[in-house]
Amino acid sequence: MVKWFSLGFWELVARVVLRNKVVMLLSIALITVLLTMQWKNVKFSFTEANLLPDDDPANIEYRDFIRKFGEEGNLIVIGTNGDSLFTPKVFAAWTKMMKTLSAQKEVDLVIDVNQLKTLSKNDSLQKFELREWTDGSRISDAAYLKQKKGELLTQLPFYQGLLFNPKTHTVRGAVYLNKKIVNTPIRKDFVLKILVPATKKFKQETGLEPHVSGMPYIRTMNTETIKSEIGFFILASLIVTSLLFYFFFRSFRATMVSVGIVIIGVMWSFGFLGLFGYEITVLTALVPALIIVIGIPNCIFLTNKYHQEYKIHGNKAKSLQRVTTKIGMATLMTNITTAIGFATFITSNNKLLIEFGNVTAVNIIALFFLSIIIIPIAYSYIPAPKERHISHLDRGSVKGFMDWILETVKHNRISVYVVAIGLLVISMLGMYQMRISGSLIEDMPKKTPFFRDITYFEKEYDGVMPVEILIDAKRPKGIMKLSVLSKMEEFEKEIAAVPGLSKPMSLVDVVKYAKQTYYNGNPQYFELPNSQEQSFILPYIKNAAQGRQNLMKSYVDSTGRYARITVFMRDDNGEHIPEIEAAIRREADQIFPKDHFDVHITGKSLVFQKGTGYLLDNLLSSLLFAFFLTALLVAFMFRSIKMIFVSLIPNMLPLLLTAGIMGFIGIPLKPSTILVFGIAFGLSVDDTIRFLAQYREELKRNNWRIRRSVYATFNDAGLSMFYTSIVLFFGFSVFMLSEFGGTVALGGLVSLTLLCGMLSNLMLLPSLVLTLNKGLANQQDFPQPSVAIGEGSDEEIDNLPGHKDLS
Repeated sequence: MVKWFSLGFWELVARVVLRNKVVMLLSIALITVLLTMQWKNVKFSFTEANLLPDDDPANIEYRDFIRKFGEEGNLIVIGTNGDSLFTPKVFAAWTKMMKTLSAQKEVDLVIDVNQLKTLSKNDSLQKFELREWTDGSRISDAAYLKQKKGELLTQLPFYQGLLFNPKTHTVRGAVYLNKKIVNTPIRKDFVLKILVPATKKFKQETGLEPHVSGMPYIRTMNTETIKSEIGFFILASLIVTSLLFYFFFRSFRATMVSVGIVIIGVMWSFGFLGLFGYEITVLTALVPALIIVIGIPNCIFLTNKYHQEYKIHGNKAKSLQRVTTKIGMATLMTNITTAIGFATFITSNNKLLIEFGNVTAVNIIALFFLSIIIIPIAYSYIPAPKERHISHLDRGSVKGFMDWILETVKHNRISVYVVAIGLLVISMLGMYQMRISGSLIEDMPKKTPFFRDITYFEKEYDGVMPVEILIDAKRPKGIMKLSVLSKMEEFEKEIAAVPGLSKPMSLVDVVKYAKQTYYNGNPQYFELPNSQEQSFILPYIKNAAQGRQNLMKSYVDSTGRYARITVFMRDDNGEHIPEIEAAIRREADQIFPKDHFDVHITGKSLVFQKGTGYLLDNLLSSLLFAFFLTALLVAFMFRSIKMIFVSLIPNMLPLLLTAGIMGFIGIPLKPSTILVFGIAFGLSVDDTIRFLAQYREELKRNNWRIRRSVYATFNDAGLSMFYTSIVLFFGFSVFMLSEFGGTVALGGLVSLTLLCGMLSNLMLLPSLVLTLNKGLANQQDFPQPSVAIGEGSDEEIDNLPGHKDLS
């Protein structure tokens, strides 16, 4: 009764679709138009991915820091060789470039060697004043510039590490953007329309390559690279998968039908992004290409069944009807399992992954309906397949491969188990060598100029990734006390001794610079004032504020309660952040008593690394959730505990093998590689469902003879499993052409996992079926499923109540 209801439902679907072709096509066209209208809401993300939940303590501390000191990622640095810079021609071009930038409304402050402000003492007003360091009328004098270069390197220790490197003589300018525009499209316009042209003009005038970096610049150029790759991946995925489809079926018309389906799917994917209000991030940018890679296997499965049916009875109309009736439920179930693989990301409590999981799962289900509707309708309008179109069903090379697998399963199952156990042991050994990456830039495109500039500044200035330390004195103006400044100085010395960190910058440097200025700029006095000096130096400091150029406002809040210490870290130390944080925490606890001070360690680098750890912690729970949902689905379909184990084991081995390979070859766990396991499991389990569904039907047709049933399953479902796995393998391999390391790792690892999954489902799965079902003798040993997902025989379909053949 259950089977009749299920088959009857899908026969009804087939009749409705094929008898209302025009209405169905118009409905799809209308939905496409409505979703296309949502494209206007699609926007690119202008912020970095925050992988932590909003209520995580690290996120709360970071947002608290931002409220007190504003967006930390508003600095753009431009560097060049100092020996060349201090020559009249180059200095004039540099001055022109920096003045162009400082004149823009998007810029709050520019600090560079030409517009450099130095403190000077005004005894009559008892205050320090900011004065121009260079005389604009003398910058064409080579001797004067040489003199200023010497002063910079020897007499201005306050700017050491900020504007120059005394060892290599490299010099850089600092451009501080308005913090309100850092996370808006205005930032992109400034970078692309003002900054980039200005640096190009400098290069044309001088022949020197200016190096540009800083989070606003990096984020903008990274986003532009993502934009350029979206179109490339859509086109590359379409070409690769359509060529494979044509190679398998040798039909131009059938290939164009499949291409049309996935193109509509891509259009819908952008529409869903706009409808849900999701931004395009490094993850959601992959969705359109994923739709192509996942959609083509649907078309292969349905087309292959159509050709099998047509080969049997040569009736096109009957074949099209039987495609939907026989494998509609199986196709739906396999799409649901794929959607489950992506939907598990929803459990991560992370906005970035939740959006990716939502939109991908919705698009996969939409693809199923597009395929089940368009393929029968489109094939009804084109001529019946010819002999060359269905010759792939008997293709010698594929048939020989399948026969070899079957012989191995029938006669060498012990070998299959030994190999599987051996691979499992090797995988475990590799997993112990896996490491976690805390790098913010590891996945960025390494061949681009902006990435080379990142490494340039890392080499010259000990990193560009900020770590922020917030010191709370627990009382207004508490930070300005000399005893507190002394503690901060001691703390900074200990921080500087931590491997992987740059020289700290804080209010301490401002106060030291003030003392140096008080003693007429003598660099020997670049130190904190003593108790006798503070009484006549601190009034100068308190009166030193000059609007937006106040040197103190970046390091202490307006109440004088909170101070900020900024230290930069080389990105290759990302995986050592926990150790670095622990070292900083130890020193803080020793120097700042907890009853008088609170010390918080934060910054983008720290938040990103904790986010990676959070994803890793959730990986196991997400996979267990995927296993649980799949087990429920299999139990619902088969009502058999054995089938649950049979379905999960062949799909867990490829995941473990991939993890082991990552450990052996040094691919770290990071956001991009963590995604591999959920995606690959959702796609790989499709083959398992198809195989088991067909196997159940073959058991009844062959009077519960196991070996004959397995052989028949290979003749029918095995070919589709092989075709779809090959398409998925090459489809995901396209992502390895990306400039982003994360996308390359995602594509390569998913391809590898799916290839292992195909072999596991073709060899280990039937071996387990033969072993666990050894005692199977009749239908009572294999309970009636809750829903019929198998094909059903022609006789069962012909005997359905109300059956009417469209032929």
